[in-house]
Amino acid sequence: MALKKRYVIVILLIALISISYSQRGAILLTVLPNALTSLMSTNGIDDLGDGLHVGLCGAGGPMPSGNRSGPCVAVIAGGKLFLVDTGTNGARNINRMGLRTDAVEGVFLTHFHSDHIDGLGETAMLRWMGGNYTEPMPVYGPKGVAEVVDGFNQAYSSDAIYRTAHHGSAVASPASSGMTAVTFEIPQDNTSLMIYDKDDLNVEMIRVDHAPIAPAVAYLFTYKGRTALVSGDTIKSSNIEKFSQGIDLLVHEALSPQLLQMMSTGAENANAVSRAKIFHDVLDYHTSPVEAAEIARDANVGHLLYYHVVPPLDVPGMDAIWLDGVNDVFSSYTLGQDGTLFTLPINSNKIVRVQLKIEN
Repeated sequence: MALKKRYVIVILLIALISISYSQRGAILLTVLPNALTSLMSTNGIDDLGDGLHVGLCGAGGPMPSGNRSGPCVAVIAGGKLFLVDTGTNGARNINRMGLRTDAVEGVFLTHFHSDHIDGLGETAMLRWMGGNYTEPMPVYGPKGVAEVVDGFNQAYSSDAIYRTAHHGSAVASPASSGMTAVTFEIPQDNTSLMIYDKDDLNVEMIRVDHAPIAPAVAYLFTYKGRTALVSGDTIKSSNIEKFSQGIDLLVHEALSPQLLQMMSTGAENANAVSRAKIFHDVLDYHTSPVEAAEIARDANVGHLLYYHVVPPLDVPGMDAIWLDGVNDVFSSYTLGQDGTLFTLPINSNKIVRVQLKIEN
């Protein structure tokens, strides 16, 4: 009898699911308005609480990857959102992470390689259209940032005119469209330059070595006693080690020489001469995973977060090759992917990892 009753219940559940599926459009029309209102009013920044929070809106480099977009680091302090670089898909990932592109206060550029700036125009446009600003988005960086900003402003100038004409100046004010450059001379080695000091947040610019790419800088963020440094692209740098001493979180780029050498050899064997040379050339101006771990160990950082992960690790087992030797040097690390976020609450030494799910 019990078995028969269970069978009847299963049949009823299947029937209910079938009816629900057949009526899914009508059901969705009923629940969607409230769901959209809830979604539009959600602000993930408020949910994080007071502290310094660092998330990867892009954990990869210039090569396409399934779970690592172009380099983009979100830094949240005092309820305000800043970005370090704006790689491909970064602006869209910010929204997927629940952080809202229209909340971006400003962008800090580490250097002007295309994979670090190619999302800049989209970021500024989404911020402008979704926010309520009276001035353009500030973009901080070393000498050369003005040329980058001017180029994007020119490229998006017609788009801005269209949007103002369509939505009106109350929504799309010409006064706040685009970007404005804030330029600094990069400091010498062993020194830093304070480029932002407001609302308990300090941002220092630090010289790094990405030759022949110059200028190239890192940024050190300090908020109410919590600290994080974002390396940008660089070889293993004594300057990074100096300014990482005792910090909570080191967000450092890394490239696997072993995998890139394999890719270069594979391209040579395929007679893809240009690709073979590129894969070989990039070896001399990046940091290896082991070298980044050495910096973290020697600087006694709280945690190391790898980003600008090169090459893409989309084939199972490649993570192990990429991380080969890291555990022998430093064990408190995370191999970042899009959506990886660390929260550093104030009045605490906690370093809390959160992985926000992002569907690319």
